[in-house]
Amino acid sequence: MKNIFSSDWKYGNKLLLISILICSSLIAYYHLRLGYSMSGDSHRFSRWADELIKFNFNFFEFFSIEKDDHRPPLFLFSLPVFLIALCKVIFGYEWQFAFLLLNILLVFFSLIIFAKGLLLVKVRPILISLSLSLILISADFLTWPKFILSDMSYAFLVVVTTYFIIRAIVKNKINYIQLFLIIFLLLASRPSSIPVIFAIGIFIIVLKYQISLTSKKIIVFLFVLFLFTPVFFGLLYLFMEYNVNSKSFDEVAYQDFVYKYVKNGMIIHGRPETWVNPPNNFIDVVYVYFLRLINFFNPYASTFSLIHIIMNVIQTVLVLLAIFILSILKGNIKFQDRIFFFIIILSFSVAAFHSFILIDYDWRYRFPIILPLITLIPISLEMILRKIDLQR
Repeated sequence: MKNIFSSDWKYGNKLLLISILICSSLIAYYHLRLGYSMSGDSHRFSRWADELIKFNFNFFEFFSIEKDDHRPPLFLFSLPVFLIALCKVIFGYEWQFAFLLLNILLVFFSLIIFAKGLLLVKVRPILISLSLSLILISADFLTWPKFILSDMSYAFLVVVTTYFIIRAIVKNKINYIQLFLIIFLLLASRPSSIPVIFAIGIFIIVLKYQISLTSKKIIVFLFVLFLFTPVFFGLLYLFMEYNVNSKSFDEVAYQDFVYKYVKNGMIIHGRPETWVNPPNNFIDVVYVYFLRLINFFNPYASTFSLIHIIMNVIQTVLVLLAIFILSILKGNIKFQDRIFFFIIILSFSVAAFHSFILIDYDWRYRFPIILPLITLIPISLEMILRKIDLQR
């Protein structure tokens, strides 16, 4: 048993490969048994894909359509629309099943990239294998891959982004072509890629200017962000309230997301039990945004099943425990602090963005950062094992 956790256990990589195959196979079986799911957005994507096919995949002509309901805004959602159109052309009436298979394939590659990123920083394969069990019981990975939506392709791109960042940290060299390509694909996936791109920009600044980072500094920085971000959002809310003409403001599409819902005290969209009294002053507005920021990571909802809640709680507790370990142990993993910083900034940026815009009924927008957050768990365990090794 002692040899299994040794850094040079010879069967580690084989066990990791088997674990990835088992984990991805079980997730695949679960979704194939349930079948694909269509939502309102799925039908909209399907309609856009039909229009793209009419133009023989000519995006220039596609985006020249005057009617907004016939195409996505700008080139946002181009990637999922392109993938759906491709499935329709190649597989015909079976396109939905083909898209489900594509999502399952992206789950498999996400797990491989997740493992490769951890291997780059010399995390033991046995620890990576154990962390895959968290993915297997993740309510998010058991929910979103079956949907004909942009979620799985977008989550895959976020995992790829995390891998590129880890590799850049290890090599101490930024591949700008790769980052530009991933930024382009992220933007083509969905508008909510903005916070991910923001995190990439912060990382470039940190690496380029060799900014000194320690775990304690990162935790303090995170604490400050949690305190001041709701205040900043409150100021933006007041700016909108006092500087936008009400008549034209009613015609703005994002009114419900940015202003009206906050005005009604909404925390989680579609869950009135989370709402608070409508804000009457600036402090009340800040309080709404603070609750949104906290609730973005909330593992509980009244309509969740007991199993769903247990899975969410286990995942959340282990991530928080990993953050605690990373914040108190001195870095005995090279590059640990920079990786920790990027994942924290990435997660906080996504949480803050959706706290300002909208937190969905089923916490859909949390799904893309699940794998990056789980990355912290095997890293923290590796730190503990290395500390034990040094004390022997």
